Amino acid sequence: MALSQSAVEKHMMRALEACKASIANEPVPVRRARKLGGLSAAAFLLLMLGTGAGWHPANWLRDLGADYVAPVGQIREVTLADNSQLVLDADTAIRVDFSHGQRRIEVQRGAVFFHVSHTGQPFVVETEGGRTEVLGTQFEVRQQAGGAQVTVLSGRVGVTAGAGQAQQVLTANQQVEYHDGQAGRVHGVDSQNSLAWRQGWLNYYEVPLSQVVDDLARYYPGRIILLDRQLGARKVSGSFPGNDPLAALDALGAVTGFQRHTLFGRVTLLR
Repeated sequence: MALSQSAVEKHMMRALEACKASIANEPVPVRRARKLGGLSAAAFLLLMLGTGAGWHPANWLRDLGADYVAPVGQIREVTLADNSQLVLDADTAIRVDFSHGQRRIEVQRGAVFFHVSHTGQPFVVETEGGRTEVLGTQFEVRQQAGGAQVTVLSGRVGVTAGAGQAQQVLTANQQVEYHDGQAGRVHGVDSQNSLAWRQGWLNYYEVPLSQVVDDLARYYPGRIILLDRQLGARKVSGSFPGNDPLAALDALGAVTGFQRHTLFGRVTLLR
């Protein structure tokens, strides 16, 4: 059973108090030597306990500044003040700023599908140094390491990979990625298939296993750890329900040959 944040905090306080009591009973020289090690061990244990329960301290701190958050394993629908409709993929956080004559969204992590209403004001989505300007559309911005992937379902968007870079205009069924301020090539894509996560399905064709694992981790209340980089680079295809990430991993394991080991029901290792 997953531990709530409050439960994790209670375990943290009990473990720290026990550690302090143990150190207090030691002779002074031994006490000083063991103090740091004891507290470090307790902190490490509690960190593993917390992250295994789906509580990620770094995300928790960042989310204090977010306006909308979709927790792990849950897709969230949001209606903004301008009646634009957003669908947040699991484990996603955004900030919203409607001021100075423009509508600005910052994707702090995760993926968001946008159906933007027409008000005459610019609508801009920013993440990892790049920006996507809406020219009347339905589209997704999916944050990736050092960049993002933009997929257009209908209409047009202008994507700028970084300051000083040329804008690329995408239309329906087109996609582009940018990383570290550099844009990739615009290419065609089956947008309905790529955006099926809104209906609870994750669809892939010839993508690295590591990408699939990262996506499944959004729906898993713990940690999924891929121990083999070469395995992570293998290309896989398939269609999987987002509400059962372990079943998806088992199906992938049957094809690629990796083994899954789940510890305490919350930490899953792949090798």
